[in-house]
Amino acid sequence: MGIGGNWDRRVSRRAFLGLGGMGAAALMFGAKGMAEPTDDIVGYGPLVRDPGGIVDLPKGFQYRIISAEGSQLTGGGTVPGDHDGMAAFQGAQEGTTVLVRNHELIPSEGPAVEGTNPYDPTQPGGTVGIVVDNRTRKKIRDFVTSSGTQNNCAGGATPWGTWLTCEESFQPGHGYVFEVDPRNPRNNLSKTPIREMGFFSHEATATDPRTGIVYLTEDDPGGNLNGEDTDVGTSFIFRYIPNDRRQRPGALQRGGTLQAMALEEGPFAGPGPDADTFDPRQRLRVRWIDVNPEAPRPEALARGAVKFNRLEGAFFRGGAFWFDDTNGGESRLGQLFRYYPNLATLELWYEGTDSNKMESPDNIVVTPFGDLWFAEDEAVEGNSVDRVMGATPDGRVYTFARNRLNDSEFAGPTFSPDGRTFFVNIQDPGMTLAIWGPFQPRSLNRQAAMANAAPPEDFAPRVSGELAEAADRYGMGTLEAAAYDRLGVQLTA
Repeated sequence: MGIGGNWDRRVSRRAFLGLGGMGAAALMFGAKGMAEPTDDIVGYGPLVRDPGGIVDLPKGFQYRIISAEGSQLTGGGTVPGDHDGMAAFQGAQEGTTVLVRNHELIPSEGPAVEGTNPYDPTQPGGTVGIVVDNRTRKKIRDFVTSSGTQNNCAGGATPWGTWLTCEESFQPGHGYVFEVDPRNPRNNLSKTPIREMGFFSHEATATDPRTGIVYLTEDDPGGNLNGEDTDVGTSFIFRYIPNDRRQRPGALQRGGTLQAMALEEGPFAGPGPDADTFDPRQRLRVRWIDVNPEAPRPEALARGAVKFNRLEGAFFRGGAFWFDDTNGGESRLGQLFRYYPNLATLELWYEGTDSNKMESPDNIVVTPFGDLWFAEDEAVEGNSVDRVMGATPDGRVYTFARNRLNDSEFAGPTFSPDGRTFFVNIQDPGMTLAIWGPFQPRSLNRQAAMANAAPPEDFAPRVSGELAEAADRYGMGTLEAAAYDRLGVQLTA
């Protein structure tokens, strides 16, 4: 998401709030909807046009708006604007789910998060908790879980039931990660920045449940170094190794080591390799370099960390850390990467070459039934439709949802712990949707299959017979030869 948020509205707040009862009602798509042609051959079938004008879904699915910007919080105050990253947790009360949602706000935007224990009273950002009834998919109550932060973009759930909210900011005193405990929202934990996780334009986190190591993406489309814009988009992957590995609230505050991702072999092992030159189906060995958390970007750049364009979503499942680059690839349609911590290998799993299948992937989630879903950010303003897209373990891509509100992105895709409800945000006007229907059953085997799935055959590098002969002559693999060829290194006679 952009540092300034999205405020070029095509649907005014007044018009949105005027939807009234229709906006709060669950809408069933079936015979009354008008199906549109689609090339989908996987997933849940063709989308049906939403008569309410909010979101198109496959036949048999329905949605309910459970939280709308400008409405009243049951815990007091107003539902803030710019809904963004989100996670779902098991509720304290049986049969409930607790959502924790970010609000990507800066002082010129609103309505603000009105907390009673803010980190910085001058800042409008923060997080809100929503308790949802699993049976009815209706809100039971909502309340502020943290406040006084700035531009809370994405973040990530921890294995111990807390939410790491990330500031996408370079402003003094901001640009940090905060831990939010929805079970104890008024404590000091959520107002204490985890400084060792670095000062940079944070986007998302994903935590390895085996080791407790936290992986972090950086969204810096301007190549921002120490607050000064450059003309090159450069973002890095970081990881935080906590000193306290007990995986409980507050443990991350006890210090740790921040590192940036670098490579150690092949044609990309030189200083500052560019991920745009990677080929699908090529696994690259990774090494990690220590960086100063107070100025990690300049140090990562100087020490040759891998350069990405604009990193967004992060998710850990089945031993694999997934992340995406919303502007990555030769067509600038986006890239999906996968990193295996136990093997220390990085892989470009999918690169967008067709906007019908991928256009600016943002937040990501591995579904309970084992597909990888990504929410799209607006790519070309006024000339794109934001969607929730799915990818299967065999590399086929399908559309699950389409946003009918022009130039308003999806954000925060997450599933309830029982796997029966999909929650997602629309950023502006801010609203949180609960979506349910004939989802496939939970499958740990299919989740494992996704974690180990080979990149789609269609995206393997093309290796000519001549190049294959040159690879054999120089004693290298064909993928390595293809990488050299892509970099302009002459191998053939």
